Amino acid sequence: MDFLGAYTPDHLKFLLQGFGVTLEAAFISIALSFIFGALIGIGRYAKIPFFSRLLGVLVEIIRNLPLLLIIFFTYFALPEVNIKLEILPAAIVALTIFESAMLSEIIRSGLNSIDKGQIEAARSSGLNYVQTLWHIILPQALKRMIPPIVSQFISLLKDTSLAVSISLPELLHNGQIIYSQKMSYLGPIFILIAFMYFIVNFALSRIAYRLESKRV
Repeated sequence: MDFLGAYTPDHLKFLLQGFGVTLEAAFISIALSFIFGALIGIGRYAKIPFFSRLLGVLVEIIRNLPLLLIIFFTYFALPEVNIKLEILPAAIVALTIFESAMLSEIIRSGLNSIDKGQIEAARSSGLNYVQTLWHIILPQALKRMIPPIVSQFISLLKDTSLAVSISLPELLHNGQIIYSQKMSYLGPIFILIAFMYFIVNFALSRIAYRLESKRV
């Protein structure tokens, strides 16, 4: 394994550029999927006639599809109906769709975990449904949801590597370009890519641990 040849300044700069694209795609997708996932999860929890059931069907369909298929559909199939997205927006849209479905289930389960007696007590004290949801249910449920939500965010960060299939210039894509020049670069480049993923994911897991410790 040629570490010196693999870790030249130009190669490291190229990898960091790819990692920047990875983080950009991941964090935009995280923000959007949290918003849409929360709305979908609350919509399902509210049990609105027909609407909540429709959301449930859509979530189950998306959750049971491979993320790679959704990425291909977003980038290759949508242009057939005159919706053409560039590579990065296509990857973000695909990740957001998939992760919104996953997060919505976490949020719905978290809301359902709150004791119904608290809801009845809040309603009997004069709070309406929205006030009860906002002031009583959500604050307690959010604390319980922190570990699985952060775990899902970590999965999303790793899932950005699947966008290499549509040539998104993210970390793995740029790594492939480097080690394709010389096979002795493969091991060193993979080690460095793994380390870069580990640093960010470990930081997220520590944040989740600290938040969980404060909750306890």
